[in-house]
Amino acid sequence: MSFQGTYTAIITPFRNGRIDESAFQALVERQVAGGVAGIVPVGTTGESPTLDMDEHKALIEMAVAFAAGRIEVVAGSGANSTKEAIELTQAAEALGATGTLQVCPYYNKPSQEGVFQHFRTIAENTSLPLMLYSVPGRSGIEISVETTARLAAACSNITAMKEAGGSVDRISQLRAALPQDFALLSGDDPLTLPFMICGATGLVSVASNIIPAEISQLVQFCLDGHYAEAARLHQHFYPLLRGLMTLDVNPVPIKTAAHLMNLCSADFRLPLVGLTESQTTSLRSLLQSYQLL
Repeated sequence: MSFQGTYTAIITPFRNGRIDESAFQALVERQVAGGVAGIVPVGTTGESPTLDMDEHKALIEMAVAFAAGRIEVVAGSGANSTKEAIELTQAAEALGATGTLQVCPYYNKPSQEGVFQHFRTIAENTSLPLMLYSVPGRSGIEISVETTARLAAACSNITAMKEAGGSVDRISQLRAALPQDFALLSGDDPLTLPFMICGATGLVSVASNIIPAEISQLVQFCLDGHYAEAARLHQHFYPLLRGLMTLDVNPVPIKTAAHLMNLCSADFRLPLVGLTESQTTSLRSLLQSYQLL
């Protein structure tokens, strides 16, 4: 598994407090039609912290069934408890996921040695390829460059990282420290172009929930070395990509956008709440400017 291209961090639609299976299936079909390489269910964008264990596993099972082998399914199965992460990852493997996304342990803030032991232990308990997920804004710590290099050397199935620290310089540091076949993916839509210029191989995207074909094209331009064409797409869509990040905490803006486009309801589980009226007006105007409504 190459971990190359566009992977959609897919939202989890709810209706009346329950997972909306039909809306989720339609969202997966939209991704297949948009040409993405894969989907990442039950990540942060999929509101995984508000799902119980049975719902988490059920969403992975649905994602695999709906994708039907046409695109990859990289299941979010990380946790701040190593034992829980192993349980979720083994369940994802049994359910047919093609890979797994492993978030950096959050809240308990382990040392880098603890981070290394955490991911190594998970890797030893699955045959799935692992994509590490460094997101210090949510986890409180990053997966250091040195720890990433140690993990790549120690674990043959740790083959990629989703980098969401917001630093282009870190991509250059990671690229220099890691084997060339270790995949680096942007975790922020607006940084896709500079990250890929510096050696990233793809993107785990939020915006591709609503514009999968356009995001896939931007990433493919970069993979093909057509950076001028990629830059034009980046400049055109940048206000939308930025707006989806800054109107409120992810995934509130993207799920609200999907709702405004009649793709799902705007139901959230506490502690997440919907956009204010003024925020919704701003988002509607932004979507209208791209003729998405």
